[in-house]
Amino acid sequence: MATRTSDDLRADAARAPGTDIGRDPVSQPLSDAALDLIGREKTFGARNYDPLPVVLARGQGSWLADVDGHRYLDLMSAYSAVSFGHANPRIVGALVAQAQQLGVTSRAYYNDELPLLLERLAQLTGLDRALPANGGAEAVETAMKAARKWGHKIKGIPEGRAEIIGCQGNFHGRTIAVIGLSTEPQYRDGFGPFPPGLSTIPYGDADALERAITPRTAAFLVEPIQGEGGIVVPPEGYLARSLEICRKHRVLMICDEIQTGLGRTGRFLASEYDGVKPDGVILGKALGGGLLPVSAFVATHDVMQVFHPGDHGSTFGGNPLASAVAMASLDVLFEERLIERSASLGEWMLGELQDLRGGVVKDVRGRGLFLGIEVDERYTTARPVVDRLLARGILSKDTHDTVVRIAPPLNIPRDDLAWAIGEIRTVFRELERDLKRAA
Repeated sequence: MATRTSDDLRADAARAPGTDIGRDPVSQPLSDAALDLIGREKTFGARNYDPLPVVLARGQGSWLADVDGHRYLDLMSAYSAVSFGHANPRIVGALVAQAQQLGVTSRAYYNDELPLLLERLAQLTGLDRALPANGGAEAVETAMKAARKWGHKIKGIPEGRAEIIGCQGNFHGRTIAVIGLSTEPQYRDGFGPFPPGLSTIPYGDADALERAITPRTAAFLVEPIQGEGGIVVPPEGYLARSLEICRKHRVLMICDEIQTGLGRTGRFLASEYDGVKPDGVILGKALGGGLLPVSAFVATHDVMQVFHPGDHGSTFGGNPLASAVAMASLDVLFEERLIERSASLGEWMLGELQDLRGGVVKDVRGRGLFLGIEVDERYTTARPVVDRLLARGILSKDTHDTVVRIAPPLNIPRDDLAWAIGEIRTVFRELERDLKRAA
């Protein structure tokens, strides 16, 4: 298959008047309209984000456009929330149809959409029951509450003494309880005191898990691949060995698949690579089809039996609109065979990027369309790479200063991905050349 070049894509862009791929920050400074919008956000918004200098206004499939008409290939997918592309017509259609029928009723009543989603999530995960929520962090909190109550009521841990073990380098969200489990100093700075009973161990070290377990341990919370931690893939067999240890000590194993689930890594769940079925799975991001925050905690009956009416709830969790969108997202995932596509495209892309190793690039790793390019901090950080990619029309993001994350929509055209690989290679060649000149 012939690879489309940058000139080919620019020709495509020319067919839409006023559009171009990327924006050179020197010859094409931000327009007054873009600067005005950025200024308003900086003035009236809390400064808890430092966005890249682009103001996005439209999206279709794998492409986005800014307020000035410059086009960008999306290799971020909103941290996997847009796994099925922007404005996916099937998912948008489901949203519109359901919004015209029934939106939100609260869980004070049954609705005709949620039961279908709950049943499907249970069947897909091989677990028994699902508890719907909104954002991923809410689903993590739900899982932690379930684990603690299970520890107290079922395992017999003394009240108020249940413990949860996490991994160093984890990212499970930004709530007080979750950042109490974080090992990132900035995430914790100034937000304490944190709930007791939370501890961390080295990621990928099953022996460390066994050493950390005590009679008060209720659960082990783990990401099958650490995303925010730098696309860190654990040793083969790590999850299987961890589950074996948890079973031995009667400890729940809960997998956070908010980013890695729903085909992102080339399997429905990344935990499937080790052939494990944990006691609980946390889903989110892609479940909302890039349109709504939809998440869920799915677990065994043994875990879910701790919840009784009034114990836990969410006004918007499980609303008909969200349920319909989630069902449509799952339809797209399976009917368009996007899990298999993620596996094949990811394997091909990972192989294509291996020749970047050496010099500035320290490592290239990942599974499926969930890849990370780690730069050698002796020479540079990942941010200059991200900035140069942005100028060339590619949206990516750095994590932990040294890793460029690559996570495009699962239905991205192969030709577009091939073009992106060429642009990534060009950026690293230019960066290495400029660093040598500056040395």
